[in-house]
Amino acid sequence: MAMALAQHRESSSDSSINKHLDGGKYVRYTAEQVEALERVYAECPKPSSLRRQQLIRECPILSNIEPKQIKVWFQNRRCREKQKKESSRLQTVNRKLTAMNKLLMEENDRLQKQVSQLVCENGYMKQQLHTVNTSAADANCDSLGTTPQHSLRDTNSPAGLLSIAEETLAEFLSKATGTAVDWVQMPGMKPGPDSVGIFTISQSCSGVAARACGLVSLEPIKIAEILKDRPSWSRDCRNLEVFTMFPAGNGGTIELVYAQKFAPTTLAPARDFWTLRYTTTLENGSLVVCERSLSGSGAGPSAAAAAQFVRAEVLPSGYLIRPCEGGGSIIHIVDHLNLEAWSVPEVLRPLYESSKVIAQKMTIAALRYIRQIAQETSGEVVYSLGRQPAVLRTFSQRLSRGFNDAINGFNDDGWSIMNCDGTEDVIIAINSSKSFSSTSNPANALSFLGGVLCAKASMLLQNIAPAVLVRFLREHRSEWADFNVDAYCAASLKAGTNAYPGMRPTRFTGSQIIMPLGHTIEHEELLEVIRLEGHSFVQEDAFVSRDIHLLQICSGIDENAVGACSELVFAPIDEMFPDDGPLLPSGFRVIPLDSKSSDTQDSLTTNRTLDLTSSLEVGPATNHAAGDTSSCRNTRSVLTIAFQFPFESNLRDNVATMARQYVRSVISSVQRVAMAISPSGLNPAVGSKLSPGSPETLTLAHWICRSYSYHLGAELLRSESLGGDSILKNLWQHQDAILCCSLKSQPVFIFANQAGLDMLETTLVALQDITLDKLFDESGRKALCSDFGKLMQQGYACLPAGICISTMGRHVSYEQAFAWKVLEADESTVHCLAFSFVNWSFV
Repeated sequence: MAMALAQHRESSSDSSINKHLDGGKYVRYTAEQVEALERVYAECPKPSSLRRQQLIRECPILSNIEPKQIKVWFQNRRCREKQKKESSRLQTVNRKLTAMNKLLMEENDRLQKQVSQLVCENGYMKQQLHTVNTSAADANCDSLGTTPQHSLRDTNSPAGLLSIAEETLAEFLSKATGTAVDWVQMPGMKPGPDSVGIFTISQSCSGVAARACGLVSLEPIKIAEILKDRPSWSRDCRNLEVFTMFPAGNGGTIELVYAQKFAPTTLAPARDFWTLRYTTTLENGSLVVCERSLSGSGAGPSAAAAAQFVRAEVLPSGYLIRPCEGGGSIIHIVDHLNLEAWSVPEVLRPLYESSKVIAQKMTIAALRYIRQIAQETSGEVVYSLGRQPAVLRTFSQRLSRGFNDAINGFNDDGWSIMNCDGTEDVIIAINSSKSFSSTSNPANALSFLGGVLCAKASMLLQNIAPAVLVRFLREHRSEWADFNVDAYCAASLKAGTNAYPGMRPTRFTGSQIIMPLGHTIEHEELLEVIRLEGHSFVQEDAFVSRDIHLLQICSGIDENAVGACSELVFAPIDEMFPDDGPLLPSGFRVIPLDSKSSDTQDSLTTNRTLDLTSSLEVGPATNHAAGDTSSCRNTRSVLTIAFQFPFESNLRDNVATMARQYVRSVISSVQRVAMAISPSGLNPAVGSKLSPGSPETLTLAHWICRSYSYHLGAELLRSESLGGDSILKNLWQHQDAILCCSLKSQPVFIFANQAGLDMLETTLVALQDITLDKLFDESGRKALCSDFGKLMQQGYACLPAGICISTMGRHVSYEQAFAWKVLEADESTVHCLAFSFVNWSFV
């Protein structure tokens, strides 16, 4: 009986296990079965039901497994893969946070040392003030503020050079991790685990200096190789040549280096440097590359070789690269220069005395480039249009270098000034030996062209943020460009013949299509292709595309990037976009001229009337008041324009005349645009017309408010704000987006308050390029069409919540919208339609 009961229990247990297996909850797979499933998973991680059944039929070793069980296996496999990736990501984040914590602790220690030093100096100064012998006290104070000068040694002696190298190393380390320089935080830069790094600038020291600390996921040796090859990453470095190199102690090397730096404008000469560069490894395993200028005997190339340069000085600077546990490196960068500001016009001297400029152009650029390479190496950068990131980066560098070459016009590159008597506002330079070939394919040169002509000029701008101006020039090319000139350059480079005298007549629609190619990791530089649409007037070319393609980089369009210059550089390209295609860059560069004293400010006023990108990364935009423009008032910047034109030898003078006239027209357009989008030009209190085609703004404001009250039975503004000129100011500062559009067959916007401009991400000048149908998405257009008859009949309509689209392509949600007719003074004539969007925000 007991045996029968045991057999029954065993049978019941087997039945339960079989039932459990049949349910697909647990299956023990053999190694061969797992291998077969892994092969399928590598090809298709999520196979369909038909694919799983096909797998069972094709693999006999899986014939005893139910399709449902295989489905469970793939689900578990995907879950394990996801967990593995998440675990790896968390480990990476943990290492990054650990390294950042270490960096912040070291920075905190350095700041505590700096505080202690300042306290001691403060106590010393107080003691000296109470000393009876004031002359001795003054002498002591003078000696305290005097910095030891670099003693001149024989640079032809290896022993003398090694002594200089060791002294340079000690001074550099005292700046990188010590208190040799009084560092203050770079305005607008805050440290954090996801930031680029910690940025500081110098205060009260000789020359201008900047410092950066950050984490990079590359090995120290790789970082040093990249940074030492300065022309590969610094857009301002024209040339770098190592004259002598010999070994030093600890496996290090000493190099004598000659470097040339482009001038940023046409108003000042370029700089060159004669330096000693010392590379060595410290006892703790850190790698150091430090540098300083040499003087005295053997002071570099002859004067003839550097005739167009002013010799500037590099004070002890360099890179400290420390390996991190688990891979990667912590890097400290110090740039300390004396750019010889005396040699430039007084108006430009702030540009050569600002440590913020050095930080943006050199220190921050170096750290960003290293991080860009690190992310490309790890595969984190997404390829664009099938192009490798390195290829796209090469295009950006070629555009920047070609633009710098055009601005500087060095004699040893073949440039010469044409018919210049010193009074011309536009300088014409000619280069008959200009090469259009890339280094990868010299045979692709357009040698049959007569040469290249460059028309360039520089001017001073008042009260306009460089980022705002360049962003406008990028988005609204029709405001300043002549498409026929673009077509001339494109046809000349494409066909290899001058297209100026015999171009086919073409009608351009004025529209441009921006096709993004790539951007740097911090989005400080955009690479894109611009397509300008054109149509031929000639019947036989009616079906032939006359579009123009431009390769373009845009940088410095973030208003909060303190000290950064803003650039828009473009060049005609073939629509096939070959990697080795010739490039002839032209464009704009706008550089802020801040005084040296402003470098020490702890914070900046970042509220701007035209802050079109304030919510790009942080969420909904804040509606700024029209009066919050103090950050741009009383500021100056220098604008440099350079346009290049290919020509044939027999048409050189014709092209020169055309180029000079064209650049003058561009200058006039840019001045008009700058005046229109400057804070003073947008202040409604001045009573000027806010946009062409509208009545006086004060009158329009009265019409808008009175019509709103008439149609909707409520007040748009508070009653106390309706008197005198205050109605315009309050309408301009209203929190809801208010826009007015014309009643033409294709309605275009003629007015918007500040919130409306922020919502559309545009300016008053460009507002008339926006039509009503481009404002709403598909459902919004349907809602408007359904209520349009009601609007025209009863004078107003209430629209439900919906989505708008800004000029930058971003979606904007709103809780409710009102539309009403704006009646003129006689209350019988409809002037325009007004819209009010309540509680809008970027999605």
